Amino acid sequence: MTTSPAPRAVAERELCGLVNGLAQQIADHVRVRAVTLGLTSAQATALRELTGPMTMRELAERMSCEPSNATFIVDKLEKQHLIERRTHPTDRRAKQLVLTPEGNALRERLLELLTQDSPLAALTPQQQRALQDLLEQALVRT
Repeated sequence: MTTSPAPRAVAERELCGLVNGLAQQIADHVRVRAVTLGLTSAQATALRELTGPMTMRELAERMSCEPSNATFIVDKLEKQHLIERRTHPTDRRAKQLVLTPEGNALRERLLELLTQDSPLAALTPQQQRALQDLLEQALVRT
C-alpha cells in the first residue's frame, strides 16, 4: 500500500514547478531579446546586471555563475568594446568592470527590450513587488 504525499509536500512540489516554469520563461525571453541585439543570453545577463562599476566576483554573484564563467563573458564584451576593465579605486589587486558609452547605450536598449512582453508583464507593479518580497524571503539563507 502506498501512502499519498502530505498536502504540504504536494503544494511545495507544485510551487517549485511554477517557479521553475517562470524561470524558464524569463530565460527564453532574455535569449530571444539578446539575439536581436547580437548578444548571447549570458552576455545580455551580464549587461543587465552591470548596474555600475563592479568587480568580476560581484558580477559573477549577480549572474549566479562562477567568476571564471563571468570572465569568459566579459572577455567577449570587452572585445566588442562594451565593457572596460579599470583599476579598482581601493584595491590594487582588483579590477572594476565599467560599461563603455557603447555598452551603456546597448544596455539601455536591452532593458527596453526586456520589458516588452515580459513574462512578468501580466502582474501589476504591486503584484511584482509582492512576488519580489516573497522570493527574497524564500531565498534568505540562515
